[in-house]
Amino acid sequence: MPITELLERNAREYPDDVALVALNPGMKDPRRISWKEFDLIQQTKEQPYRRELTWRTFNEKANRVAHMLRARDVKQGDKVGILMMNCLEWLPIYFGILKSGAIAVPLNFRYSSDEIEYCVDLADVSVLFFGVEFVKRLDQIAETIQKNRLLFYIGDCNGDSCPWYAEGYYREVADYPSCDPGVKLTDDDYGAIYFSSGTTGFPKAILHKHRSLTHSARCEQNHHGQTRDDVFLCIPPLYHTGAKMHWFGSLLSGSKAVLLTGTSPEMIMQALSDEKCTIVWLLVPWAQDILDAFDRGDIDPKNYTLGQLRLMHIGAQPVPKSLVRRWLSYFPDHQYDTNYGLSEAIGPGCVHLGVENVDHVGSIGVAGYGWECKILDEDHHEVKQGEVGELAVRGPGVMEEYYKNPEATAETLSPDGWLYTGDMAKQDEQGFYYLVDRKKDVIISGGENLYPVQIEDFLHKNNAIKDVAVIGLPDQRLGEIATAIVEVKEGYHCTEYQLSEFCQDLPKYKRPRKYIFAPVPRNATGKIEKPLLREMYGGANIVAGENEG
Repeated sequence: MPITELLERNAREYPDDVALVALNPGMKDPRRISWKEFDLIQQTKEQPYRRELTWRTFNEKANRVAHMLRARDVKQGDKVGILMMNCLEWLPIYFGILKSGAIAVPLNFRYSSDEIEYCVDLADVSVLFFGVEFVKRLDQIAETIQKNRLLFYIGDCNGDSCPWYAEGYYREVADYPSCDPGVKLTDDDYGAIYFSSGTTGFPKAILHKHRSLTHSARCEQNHHGQTRDDVFLCIPPLYHTGAKMHWFGSLLSGSKAVLLTGTSPEMIMQALSDEKCTIVWLLVPWAQDILDAFDRGDIDPKNYTLGQLRLMHIGAQPVPKSLVRRWLSYFPDHQYDTNYGLSEAIGPGCVHLGVENVDHVGSIGVAGYGWECKILDEDHHEVKQGEVGELAVRGPGVMEEYYKNPEATAETLSPDGWLYTGDMAKQDEQGFYYLVDRKKDVIISGGENLYPVQIEDFLHKNNAIKDVAVIGLPDQRLGEIATAIVEVKEGYHCTEYQLSEFCQDLPKYKRPRKYIFAPVPRNATGKIEKPLLREMYGGANIVAGENEG
């Protein structure tokens, strides 16, 4: 079943129920969105930064987008890009693209001009919806990007001029019919192209069919049991598979979701309280910031309405056990889940811990709904239980290919459908998988394999550490040495000597040889940017005693 049929069902069965709420507490001009096509969006004087959308209006807006695209000769299989920050228009545009028969191509809002140009060319994007935040970046590539390509500007309503290279304003969609565009879709039609994180260079284009999108919805609801009474707080960027595929659980259950622009602890707690949210998906840095604010007394959870909150889950990166223990100390009645996934496997869920397995925190879990997993050696043979190897997954959500990259596709997909994830893992005797590290991040020091995630997990037990990343830096004698980049909590003091003493409980070969006290950079989905750290500190000459936080 194509994913669009779920939206149409909700519009029929729950037309007047709220589907989406957008919260932008930082909005300076509350009247910024008031085009005639948004007449049915509710906005209150008491909360001018809050807008909402019913299932009927959501579906109608998607239909209008589809009609607008079809009127511009967009055909089935054409590619349409989305370069926008999270907002109430994002998902209706995404579903409008799908309803037109086109392939949706979400773009990372952090992309530079060069990356935008590279990705729209790689994916053969013929139409691009872009927000006001990206005008300066597109100005730099306008001469080339507008050739043989239509661009629609998601501008505001206060008289701002449409860039010369744009076909027109997105608000013109209001002039198109709200009825179904009548494009027949099947599970075998291509639905979306997502881009790899690009942490090792320019990203690869990941092609998925509609069956992948629909399976991710079923997988999410199977794992987290969404009902129509649930309210999901979605904070991560919608261009990423993780945010959208977790939201697909709300789509399948016909329940409300809240899109929050802002990641401060205060904003998150206020949104959870005001909107009576029952489920929240957090990235590691946000959960850490919330807990640190609790610990410092900056925020008191008792000041918020949180009794309805039943589930907090985390994904996109390894989760320190200490973080989960701290969260459950404040919220002992909460369910907790860890989700593992990658865009090549349509985001989260191919492996998940399961809310019933909180006693196995530290593991990424077991094979998810409809998925198979195994661990392989360099020759793609299964290793013995307990041995480290590369995690491989197979299921209905595996990508079709890296678009226009048959070599990379052949390296990543086996002929019988197994996806080689590039993540090193092991399985215990109870069948739980443990992520060891990225294959490319393994440190080989003096002939020993060091797995940075294991060292990071140990260092996270130190109460003075807010965040930590371990990388391998060149060493003339050992080849590489483990180096810890340590971000210290506000109000704490930490020295290299103190951390060296703390690490005495680690086997000697696993102890970091250097410590660098500095911020730990993470991308928009919470993953540590280790290639950037290796570039920053590859020539660093850090002297013991000079490096204090």
